[in-house]
Amino acid sequence: MASTITDVDLRHLRRAISVSVSARANGNHPFGAVLADATGQVVAEAENTVETGRDVTGHAETNLVRIASAQWTPELLASHTLYTSCEPCTMCTGAIFWSGITRIVFALSVEGLMQFFDTRPDAPLHQMASSRLLTPEDGIEVLGPALESEAAKAHKGFWTT
Repeated sequence: MASTITDVDLRHLRRAISVSVSARANGNHPFGAVLADATGQVVAEAENTVETGRDVTGHAETNLVRIASAQWTPELLASHTLYTSCEPCTMCTGAIFWSGITRIVFALSVEGLMQFFDTRPDAPLHQMASSRLLTPEDGIEVLGPALESEAAKAHKGFWTT
């Protein structure tokens, strides 16, 4: 199951990073996610909507899973890859697991994200992320970090009060 990050993966990660920049511009936390099918075609994308949606579960990955699971079965989603600007949190990892998606590629690691935190009350302080939660037995491949410096740009100055 172990594979490497490809040029196609990097292109989709850059799109997820772009979506994270859009989320920030729209008044939300800077996180974005993209879903590609088995052929590498992007079929959905979502940004974080925690602030504008007034919903603490409005993370980019969870929003993407909601879109995807409303359209496709877990059996079909098993051939898809979720690309995300930052390593998924515990909640998002659970949603990805239950959706049937079997591959996650992320840009910024949790450790990379933590460098931006201060005492802001809405800063995500839980550090348990997908690479620690999922094992090979779960049938989900987690690859990353990749393009961390690019992904980090969306967070510069955001998490300071």
